[in-house]
Amino acid sequence: MFLPTTIKEVRALGWDSLDVILFTGDAYIDHPAFGAAVVGRLLEAEGLRVAIVPQPNWRDDLRDFTKLGAPRLFFGVTAGAMDSMVNHYTANLRLRSNDAYTAGGKAGFRPDRAVTVYTRILKRLYPHVPVVIGGIEASLRRLTHYDYWSDSLHRSVLLDSGADLLFYGMGERVVQQVAKAMRNGYNAKLLRKIRQVAFVADADYVSRIGDRIELHPYEECCDDDKAFGENFAIEETQSNLLNPTATLVERTGDKYVVVNPANTTLTTEELDHSFDLPYERAPHPRYRGKGDIPAWEMIKHSVNIHRGCFGGCSFCTISAHQGKFINSRSEASILREVEAITHMPDFRGYISDIGAPSANMYRMGGRDRSICAKCRRPSCLHPKMCPNLDNDHGALLELYEKIRNVKGVKKAFVSSGIRYDLFDGGPYLATVVKHHTSGRLKVAPEHTEERVLRQMRKPPFAMFERLNADFHDICRREGLNYQLIPYFISSHPGCTEADMKALSLKVLGKLHFNLEQVQDLTPTPMTLSSVMFRTGMNPYTGEHLYVARNQEDKRRQKSYFFNENGNSTPHGRAAAGGTSRGPARQGTARPKNGGAKAQARGMSGRHAETGKSGKRH
Repeated sequence: MFLPTTIKEVRALGWDSLDVILFTGDAYIDHPAFGAAVVGRLLEAEGLRVAIVPQPNWRDDLRDFTKLGAPRLFFGVTAGAMDSMVNHYTANLRLRSNDAYTAGGKAGFRPDRAVTVYTRILKRLYPHVPVVIGGIEASLRRLTHYDYWSDSLHRSVLLDSGADLLFYGMGERVVQQVAKAMRNGYNAKLLRKIRQVAFVADADYVSRIGDRIELHPYEECCDDDKAFGENFAIEETQSNLLNPTATLVERTGDKYVVVNPANTTLTTEELDHSFDLPYERAPHPRYRGKGDIPAWEMIKHSVNIHRGCFGGCSFCTISAHQGKFINSRSEASILREVEAITHMPDFRGYISDIGAPSANMYRMGGRDRSICAKCRRPSCLHPKMCPNLDNDHGALLELYEKIRNVKGVKKAFVSSGIRYDLFDGGPYLATVVKHHTSGRLKVAPEHTEERVLRQMRKPPFAMFERLNADFHDICRREGLNYQLIPYFISSHPGCTEADMKALSLKVLGKLHFNLEQVQDLTPTPMTLSSVMFRTGMNPYTGEHLYVARNQEDKRRQKSYFFNENGNSTPHGRAAAGGTSRGPARQGTARPKNGGAKAQARGMSGRHAETGKSGKRH
């Protein structure tokens, strides 16, 4: 059964009260790719009575906020699978006309800064009921952060919203711990001991914290870019530790935001439990006749196989939200989900994605975990691959084979982006091209110029050129007419117009790619790229960078891919080394609706708040 969304559904279950009521900016889809459903099912597994209010109307008489009354324990609030500002606005700050997480793809069903809006309403209507906030929007705004849409630094969302507690990152363990601590009501003393939560405290409380790191105050960050950059470097480092122990403290006025250290990575058993809960694996019946929900249509026949990413890309929020240490599901759990998909009435034999934040990091990690415990690098791949990293694809290739052999599966595609700097020759690429490509293989070189790639924490472009050659060699050998799909970013900090011109000449000219769209960077909270965009410097090196901040500069950089008719030649000229009538198209750039991993990559698109789906759509 679905979790109830109305008082009628609550009564049909024989309940006269609720323990927890969850508010979300997304439509309610009961599936492990959608955070509110996961949190609801985890709380249900703890024996609690849980209801979900999806996309409440915040502009009328607020009946959606009162229709279920007050819960016994707490309200839970999330903006949904995306930051609401990324959901609403393009990189050039134009309002989007659609919303992939709403029935019919309609826009306008959630407010800007949804966590703050929902929480303020609940605190006004029910001042004595605790409000717990979580999900991608709350998680990445837990401390002082750059807000691209107002071009200013914002203080912690805890202070702006008035929430009682915030949990950040992947929610399974902390949700259950919070539920147990609140079984008999709100107990601040117990809750403040839980890892991976944040809250507001006074100076007396802070003085009693033993292992703490005091960040520069919010007001100082507003006046001093260097202070803001130093804060970020500390936050990123702490987010990527194997066993973090320090509590982060940030003062704003006379209040202190306290962020307890994160939990250690979930065990495989814990992750399996989360995916194996009794989901209906479908949108709630309330949406019948209201049109398809695009995000659901994209992922309903896909499988997420692991969490985390150790790539450490500058524009990516994965490390801040999921961490860099890979948490993989068991083969048994993954195969159970594949079999469940084969029994869906609309399944026609095609798994749309065997994916993750980066598709080919399944079961990878350090050979010697004691070395990992000392590591403070944000990336295991940049500036070069860590010698302690075990990047063997053997377990993943075995999993692919077992999925191919599941009865009812005609083809299982890898649609998430792969890290081509993780394999050097070997069977992985050939296997993916031959057995798991739908005709288009996605990779993300992001740029061609070394000085820009260095700021992005991406590998040298020569590695992509080698991949391109290997890919087409395999296609010729196997008789396959497939495309390689490269993704590129314009207007990244450190990228000049000259760099974009060089990129276009290499990609459109030398390699003859015909690009349909290039992603203009949207600086999202809690990423290195957003800090460099705000400050004009790399906080780790102190290097000063050119930043294309105004919309005209950003449009000019992007224009090197399109002429006035939308054709992909630099400023309308035939690319050097080829002509506009050159070789057949080899690839196209990311589709306009973005992808499942796009929020994490610092752009428009989707990134599930519990990280169930890090895939591109």
